[in-house]
Amino acid sequence: MPPIPTEPNPTSRPIRDTGATLLTLSGLGAAFGVASCCGLPFLLATAGLSSAWLSGIALFAAPHRSLLLAMAALCLAAGAGLLWRRQPAGTCATGFVCAKSMVRGMTMIGLMAGLVLLVIGYLYA
Repeated sequence: MPPIPTEPNPTSRPIRDTGATLLTLSGLGAAFGVASCCGLPFLLATAGLSSAWLSGIALFAAPHRSLLLAMAALCLAAGAGLLWRRQPAGTCATGFVCAKSMVRGMTMIGLMAGLVLLVIGYLYA
């Protein structure tokens, strides 16, 4: 009986584990742009923080609000889907796509923050 190979094929390259993180960051940025016009300044003023620094971002993002809403929703949904498909690093074999617990947790926090910003931007604009 031939031996069973224990290592992955040396000619195949392992897939990098950055898709969900990049999509989450893109969705978070787009949701921040949407929320910067009305919802985020209202939320910051309620907390007693200044929101004057958001005026430049709001002026740039206001004409593109519907596009930013669609892109944020799409990127956050795709990032959540890729994060859900990833396996935790403890159950992964060498050469497969795995998620380190720190990266997975930070991506999950980014997804939740993006969702909150998206909802705030949609409701208050």
